[in-house]
Amino acid sequence: MSKLETFKEDFILLLESGFIAVNLADEDSALKLFKAAEILNPDSTLPKVGMGYMHLHKLELKEACKLFEKVLKKEPNNEMAKTFLGLCLTLSPNAVSEGEKILEETTKSSDNLVKNLSHTALEFVERFVKKAPTPVQAPTKKTAKRKRA
Repeated sequence: MSKLETFKEDFILLLESGFIAVNLADEDSALKLFKAAEILNPDSTLPKVGMGYMHLHKLELKEACKLFEKVLKKEPNNEMAKTFLGLCLTLSPNAVSEGEKILEETTKSSDNLVKNLSHTALEFVERFVKKAPTPVQAPTKKTAKRKRA
């Protein structure tokens, strides 16, 4: 048994730890964990999803989209990659409607976590992305008096 074979069973542990590192904003650890997982199982798309997730967290949307699209090219039914791609697109000024279509598709997922993420992302888009910015109003005499008091 090779040394690499000894660690094959740790593939999921490395991936999970990578996602946790992303959530803790520890990019260095996340990169190392995803790369290690990729070495253990080069055929799996999950390390690429993890890397895309890291880029999404950093709001490097183009890079994240490229990774999620690579995953979807290999696995067209990967709902996690599809949902993250939809989220990235809704945050991109010229692709909001395309992202919404993808998120609408993933709301029909059999995976409850994917379904919930899609619903939450669509709510966020409605409340914050599509909402027209309100102009800043000059203070009136009434609001100016309240601020002084």
